Amino acid sequence: MARGFPRVAKERLVELICRGASLRSAAGVVGVSAQSAHEWWRQAAVVELQLSQGGRRGGLPGEWPADVPGVGQHRRALSIEDRVAIAAGCFHRQSLSAIAASIGRDKSVVSRELARHRSRDGVYRAAVAHRAAGVRRARPKPFKLAANPGLCRRIEEWMDQGWSPRLISQMLAWESDRETDRVSHETIYRALYVQTRGGLRADLHRKLSLGRAARKPRGSTDPRGTSIYREAFTISQRPPEVADRAVPGHWEGDLIIGAGGKSAIGTLVERSTRFVILLHLPGRHDAATVAEAMIREMADLPAHLRRSITWDRGIELAKYRDIQIALDAPVYFCDPHSPWQRGTNENTNRLLRFWFEKGTDLSTHTPADLRRIADTLNQRPRPTLDLDTPANRLNHLLQQAA
Repeated sequence: MARGFPRVAKERLVELICRGASLRSAAGVVGVSAQSAHEWWRQAAVVELQLSQGGRRGGLPGEWPADVPGVGQHRRALSIEDRVAIAAGCFHRQSLSAIAASIGRDKSVVSRELARHRSRDGVYRAAVAHRAAGVRRARPKPFKLAANPGLCRRIEEWMDQGWSPRLISQMLAWESDRETDRVSHETIYRALYVQTRGGLRADLHRKLSLGRAARKPRGSTDPRGTSIYREAFTISQRPPEVADRAVPGHWEGDLIIGAGGKSAIGTLVERSTRFVILLHLPGRHDAATVAEAMIREMADLPAHLRRSITWDRGIELAKYRDIQIALDAPVYFCDPHSPWQRGTNENTNRLLRFWFEKGTDLSTHTPADLRRIADTLNQRPRPTLDLDTPANRLNHLLQQAA
């Protein structure tokens, strides 16, 4: 494909394909190779071209093809004339309000139209947008997962590793800009809970963090007393830098309790990087054992990465003064019955339940098991980190300190 080829030729080719021409015949009219034509269409289109159908190989009709749903119908949907006006307004850099006024619609309609139908090169083309809208309005719509076994197997592999449907959806969108390679998290949930939709394994809902076959509201209470923490720092005394995650080194912690309350694993999460440290508590999880394990695991961190610790009001942290002295870091406690004040830790504990299931004996996990599980979670991409990993973020901070 020659450099500097007039843009009008590219636009002409796109329009011809949208009017029903095959890619090969449109390339012949414009005067480029089929390979170049395919690349132009790939960059410009917002819908996949069905090359096997070849469009209409018998010529180039002067009107829009009648078999495109929505074309020529008098509906509330935008017409081709409306979309031509929107394209012209974009070309002349008019505001959304001005474009909307020219077609007699609200500016939100124009905003949604541009968000849906701008192509990969950032240009809004009326012909492509109209064809894409027609294809999307076609009914009945096939269920994407039922028609894409390869995508199903990929989702199953990630869920077997404890990934949530939302994380899977975001990773698919990050890896590919092809509509056929993407799926929303709600689509995954529908496939899990409505088996008639097909696509995923029937038992896959057990891989979710709660392992339930249906989503339910949650609630919790904390009947434990607060007298031992009367002189302790409260969460309201934490510096503002903790809340906005602007400064690293602030941790949240709690215990994951096993069957019958007889076993436990301590969890610590750094707020800015979401890096996880697991505390091995063999046999008991009283205040002395928890304090010893926390000091052991955090003592090697640089001082700027252990600025504070926030914990729930459980008796397992009654030795908080020993922790403050050994780590030179203040320990703050949440308000009574307020576990959401440690939101980062609560969310992380839900993820860890993939390995530490409720009602199981957690004392069977060795220190090596905890290191392996923590490494696995720390190497998982996180949406809150723009799909970076906690391990990468913490390593970057350690390199800066060095």
